Amino acid sequence: MDRLKQLESFVAIATRGSLTAAAKAEGVAPAIMGRRLDALEERLGVKLLVRTTRKLTLTHEGIAFLEDCQRLLTDLANVEASVSAGGVKATGHLRVTAPAGFGRRHVAPLLPLYHARHPEVTASLNLSDRLVDLAGEGYDCAIRVGDLPDSSLVSVRVADNRRLCVATPEYLRRRGTPRHPSDLAQHDCLTLSSEASQTRGWAFRMPVDGGTSEVMHFKPGGPLDCSDGQVLHDWCLQGWGIAWRSTWEVEAEIAAGRLVPVLEEFAAPPNGIYVVFQQRKHLALRVRLWIDFVKHHYEQADFWKNGVSR
Repeated sequence: MDRLKQLESFVAIATRGSLTAAAKAEGVAPAIMGRRLDALEERLGVKLLVRTTRKLTLTHEGIAFLEDCQRLLTDLANVEASVSAGGVKATGHLRVTAPAGFGRRHVAPLLPLYHARHPEVTASLNLSDRLVDLAGEGYDCAIRVGDLPDSSLVSVRVADNRRLCVATPEYLRRRGTPRHPSDLAQHDCLTLSSEASQTRGWAFRMPVDGGTSEVMHFKPGGPLDCSDGQVLHDWCLQGWGIAWRSTWEVEAEIAAGRLVPVLEEFAAPPNGIYVVFQQRKHLALRVRLWIDFVKHHYEQADFWKNGVSR
């Protein structure tokens, strides 16, 4: 049995949520999809999906394998497109959406440079903190930060998103430096009042028995909170307290000495920054080149400190 077909079938089953839906999309019987999945699991020696009469659930191995398979299939499609495209230029209109704060800093500066490289591509950028429906609203792709919800979208991880506690040198001289996450109870913490990703609190990697560690959440308090991350950023720079911010927001200030990271040894593992797009047999050349362009810039060591370079 074709290994590539097994991978394609696994992705289709996992993203569509059922054998029947995946089989219908391909125009084959559900039993065929089931045999492909069985053959893949037997070849790998692991269970990728737990199947009941009511639903399919990805195992831990299945979750990790799904992301790798999506990336592999996307890369394969891109390679084929680059060959078939030959000397064809990227054309058309590129529609991108991104979170407001991240988009202003790290997406908006890239689009003019991308247009300069591919002048026959025009572009629109939507900045919104809501989860935009790509298919329903006609977007080619989205930049998304953090853990991704389950969906049928293809995701390409383009950078890591680390989070750190930061404060100004003046604040730390005045109030002292916390040495343990529990010390935050004695500090003025600047918290987001409405962002879903922080409803459980700030995440830290804490040591547990046996020399291992696990991520735990603390809910710090303080006299100030706000629903806007930029306001928290400004308050932190003004010395009003400690904030828990992504490195893409504070890397430049840390490099300049305006902010100081604290509790770094307890920093939780990073989640990701992704480009996501609809699963398609042939990805438009303008979209493929945009993904490569973003990934190239985000992989540069100085990008997050100094911004884009031409």
